[in-house]
Amino acid sequence: MINKRLLIKNLLAHNDENSFYDKKRQLNIGEREGKAKFLKHICALSNSNPENNSYIVIGVEDEDSKIVGIDFFDDSKIQNLINAYLSNPPRISYENIPFPHLPDHLVIGLVTIRPNHAKICSFRKNIWKYYGGSIFMRDGSISMPKVFDIEIQDVNSAQVASIENHSHNNIEYTLDGVFDFMRKRKDYSPSYKVFKEYFVVCWAGREKKIKKQSYYSRVDIELINEQVKLFYSALDEVSIIQNEDSFKILEYVHLGLHDQFKYYPLEEVTISFGNNGSYEIESNVIFEAPKFDKKTLYHIYNTNRSIVDKLRNGIDLNAEDLKDLRNLPSTYLLCYLNNFSDALDKLEEARPYLKNFGAEYYQSYKDSMRILRKVKYN
Repeated sequence: MINKRLLIKNLLAHNDENSFYDKKRQLNIGEREGKAKFLKHICALSNSNPENNSYIVIGVEDEDSKIVGIDFFDDSKIQNLINAYLSNPPRISYENIPFPHLPDHLVIGLVTIRPNHAKICSFRKNIWKYYGGSIFMRDGSISMPKVFDIEIQDVNSAQVASIENHSHNNIEYTLDGVFDFMRKRKDYSPSYKVFKEYFVVCWAGREKKIKKQSYYSRVDIELINEQVKLFYSALDEVSIIQNEDSFKILEYVHLGLHDQFKYYPLEEVTISFGNNGSYEIESNVIFEAPKFDKKTLYHIYNTNRSIVDKLRNGIDLNAEDLKDLRNLPSTYLLCYLNNFSDALDKLEEARPYLKNFGAEYYQSYKDSMRILRKVKYN
């Protein structure tokens, strides 16, 4: 089993990106341009590596490969994006890899692109400035368009195999991972469980009981064998069910208007462990958007617009405005889920003001966008 933290270190030992791996400071698939560029790199790496894995490492400086981290990104439906825009799409996975020197909420993103076995990957339809039918290949560290028939050649298998072989886990890495987790999360009653005498899952969270049911906030869950962070949330609440064969997470989101908030089930993630040293992660979005009175939503929609206008014009906000600003991302999200088609455009207009206003306000924006990604790609 590959230790993903060690794999990232071995990939970054190659000072420059090449035809089997790329590195990025951040990933932005919330905007059309960022989404198109991400698809271009997936297409190019897939075509350039027909018989071996290729990788994109996210959260490192481009110049010196310094590990700086990005926010935890739990978009399990990213494969749906690939399938929608690419013909002969490769299978990909996105994993969040913790590093001991990074704050809890920051990780390194690892995109793994599985071999496509000589099938030419191309754009299925237009997006941004890339046209349907476009084909990309890696030319060194650059993803270049190819407008002619190409013959895919396997030139990286031996080198990639060597990197992966030097990244396998061992008992020392596993124990170090468990100790690191227990030490960092000691304020939230950390626990671990061994599955099938091989897999180690560590988890911690702040527990509260409602009608004999335990719910956890500030939850952190890691599969130690591969150094993969499976779940991290500072705000949302989850319930956890475990037996000898599986570890299940049911995530809830807290949504509502004014002071009328409820918990809505968002996603169910099940990690199933096999007897042959394998495991599978299955996620299902089970969210059903709450419905609200249209007149109430129109009032909130106009209030949000008024607040953004004040910020744009440099007008100070009063106490009630600040309260509405904190809830602005979630209320715009509810408007969108209730068929206000331009609510997302309005939320995007508000993003720079939320970011400048402080971490609490911008965190609300990021949480709303995370919910939106899951719902849209599903």
